[in-house]
Amino acid sequence: MRKKTAIFLFAALFAAHISSSCKKATVAVRSVNDTSFVKGADISWLPQMEATGYKFYNRNGVEEDCFKILKDHGINAIRLRTWVNPSDDKISGHCSAPETVAMAVRARQNGMKVMLDFHYSDSWADPGQQRKPLAWANLDFAGLKKALYDYTFDVMTQMKNAGIMPAWVQVGNEIPGGMLLPEGSTGNWPQLAQLLNAGYEAIKAVSPASKVVLHVDQGNNNQRFRLWFDNAVKNNVKFDVIGMSYYPWWLQGKPDYTLSIDDLGNNLNDMASRYGKEVMVVEVGGEDVQEQNTYDMLVAVINKVKAVQGNKGLGVMYWEPEGAKSWSRYSLSAWGDDGRPTKAMDAFSTKTN
Repeated sequence: MRKKTAIFLFAALFAAHISSSCKKATVAVRSVNDTSFVKGADISWLPQMEATGYKFYNRNGVEEDCFKILKDHGINAIRLRTWVNPSDDKISGHCSAPETVAMAVRARQNGMKVMLDFHYSDSWADPGQQRKPLAWANLDFAGLKKALYDYTFDVMTQMKNAGIMPAWVQVGNEIPGGMLLPEGSTGNWPQLAQLLNAGYEAIKAVSPASKVVLHVDQGNNNQRFRLWFDNAVKNNVKFDVIGMSYYPWWLQGKPDYTLSIDDLGNNLNDMASRYGKEVMVVEVGGEDVQEQNTYDMLVAVINKVKAVQGNKGLGVMYWEPEGAKSWSRYSLSAWGDDGRPTKAMDAFSTKTN
């Protein structure tokens, strides 16, 4: 009798342990109805598109404001790049601080959060080009660091004066090799760390609640991220969020997303656990003419970010979904030649895991 009682007691305790473990395991997974999850879009081209007469239409073919169309597709956050002294070029210009602030105000009016993306250049900054603004070209390192701080502080102050406190702010855009080259190269991490921290401090001086994002491309490449962020931590760089780009189309050979999506998921979890930081896919995109494939890819990416342990996966942002190829010549928008969003945009309003 005692033996049976002991067996039953053990079984009950074991079942209770299993039940408790299962509950703990599911706590870290975001609910499908979690409205805090970011479903965003970088739409920095929008003012130029509107200025050149481009018309946006909803799925029923009715002309509407682009913000409303995006909101109706589940978009709840807007990412905006800002350049120091940009040109008036349609594709590679604009995005001045005043234009960016005006866009942020429109985002707020539509109930959307804002991510501010400092490129620290007069035009595109990415892995292939990190050119200093022309006005900063002849500064020594101390002057460069001061210029970065002052400019960051000024733009953040313009945002604050307009009633905007960005939820997230990027210090640099896709900076695997550094920024403000050559001084801010990863070949000189102590100097790069000073520049990154100057940006962090300027942001927090104006808006302590804004989360500072550091952004590296190839989100499926764990080795790339470990090397970069190990060096960042070693050099005492301050940051709150690890931002990733994920573009299967830009990988060598343009492989289908199914060949790298698990690598993205593994990297997201590794970054969150290794550094104790929140993670976000701040840029993603797929080919506009492959609507179903891009839709499937976006759903998969959203699921991977939602599944990051400890609710550290903040969200996903599409890069220039509204930037239709007929206007931009860009192949990875989510807009058709008819001025309407493609099926790919439905991924943001589809219930996911």
